[in-house]
Amino acid sequence: MVAPHLPPFISDPPAVAQAKKQARTGCLHALKTRNPALDSLLCARLAETLLALPAQNIACVWPLPHEVDVRPLCHALHKAGRTVLLPETPPRGHPLQFRVWHPQGSMVPGRFGTEVPDGPYAAPQALLVPLVGFDRTGNRLGYGGGYYDRTLAGLPAIPAVGYALSVQEVDHLPTGPYDKPLSCIVTEKERLHFD
Repeated sequence: MVAPHLPPFISDPPAVAQAKKQARTGCLHALKTRNPALDSLLCARLAETLLALPAQNIACVWPLPHEVDVRPLCHALHKAGRTVLLPETPPRGHPLQFRVWHPQGSMVPGRFGTEVPDGPYAAPQALLVPLVGFDRTGNRLGYGGGYYDRTLAGLPAIPAVGYALSVQEVDHLPTGPYDKPLSCIVTEKERLHFD
């Protein structure tokens, strides 16, 4: 289901789109050349953050090869008794859907090189949002497909926790008409709240 107040395809004004493209290049380089030991520090801080929430169903992420490996976080949440959901990427113009994951379950190929649990659909009560980049005002930068924009617009009442490594921070991110800042971003060093 498309979030009702977003057009079928989200597009930024050309100058904003170009500025985001430049920021994305630098942030992705920082992500791809990071020290992989930082992943476990970020996972530990994310576990503390998410387990402090009353949410039972927590939407996480199964990483692509160059991304922060949050699979240990998925296992930690499952071990703590939470239901872990992973996103399924629908056709462009639609929000993400979420399927139940558990450690013994099988994964099937998804879109864009992702993997998706072969489990039932469920609604998240908290949402983990992967970031390509971020700034200190809560602005976030993704890959540019608008999937999390639509998902966040359709789930305004649930906690959304963005995550990235501190090397992915920039001084200022350009924003377009559909960009909404997050209220919480977690790095391996700190937890940032924006209210």
